[in-house]
Amino acid sequence: RMALAVARELIVFLKRPGGQAQFSQTLKLQQGDGRFDRLHGWILDNLSADLSLEQLADRANMSRRSFSRRYQEATGRTPARAIEEIRIEAARRMLERGQTVGQTARRCGFGSEETMRRGFLRVLGTNPRDYRERF
Repeated sequence: RMALAVARELIVFLKRPGGQAQFSQTLKLQQGDGRFDRLHGWILDNLSADLSLEQLADRANMSRRSFSRRYQEATGRTPARAIEEIRIEAARRMLERGQTVGQTARRCGFGSEETMRRGFLRVLGTNPRDYRERF
C-alpha cells in the first residue's frame, strides 16, 4: 500500500489537452483491497487475448455474476470499463513511442481501429490519430 501511495505521488504527467487522466489507470485499479492484483497483471500481459467477462471470471475462479459484483465493489468500475481503461493506457504508451494506430489497435486487443477510436473518445475525449500527432 505504501508503495502505491508513493508511486501515485511520483507519477506526474504533464497536463495534456483532451481530458487525459493525471494518474495511471492501473495504479487506480490497485487502490482496492488487492483481491484482483494478480488478475490485473495477467490482463496487462494478455491485452490482445479474449478478455470477456466469462474469461475474467474463470481466471478469478468465480461465477460471472459474483465476479462482476465483487470486481466493481473492489475497484469502483465494471470489468468492461476497467479493461477499456487498461487498453487505452497501453495504447497511449504505444502511440507515444511512435507505433501506428493499426498496430496499436491489434496489440492492445481492440479488434479494430474504429473500436479503439471510440474508446479513446469515450475515455480521453480525443481520437488516437490526434493523440499520436501530439507526440
